[in-house]
Amino acid sequence: MSDAGPLKSVDYEVFGRVQGRYTEGEAKKIGVVGWVKNTSTGTVTGQVQGPEEKVDSMKSWLSKVGSPSSRIDRTNFSNEKAISKLEYSNFSIRY
Repeated sequence: MSDAGPLKSVDYEVFGRVQGRYTEGEAKKIGVVGWVKNTSTGTVTGQVQGPEEKVDSMKSWLSKVGSPSSRIDRTNFSNEKAISKLEYSNFSIRY
């Protein structure tokens, strides 16, 4: 995966009526790694890593598309940075 250009990492939190399990499927389809978790306050939080253009595609999905029947009020991205290697081998759901 690292031969596709510079690697990027970003943390996210999605507000609205959202479900993290769809995020895992989309991440695997796009080809990014990281994790997602449904929070006790009804948001979805996590981290995405991968080639810059794939992370940007995932950011777009997280802020504009989401899961079927989701309603995204807003998405906050933080700690966006270039990384030298991936910290995860896949995309997983945390509990």
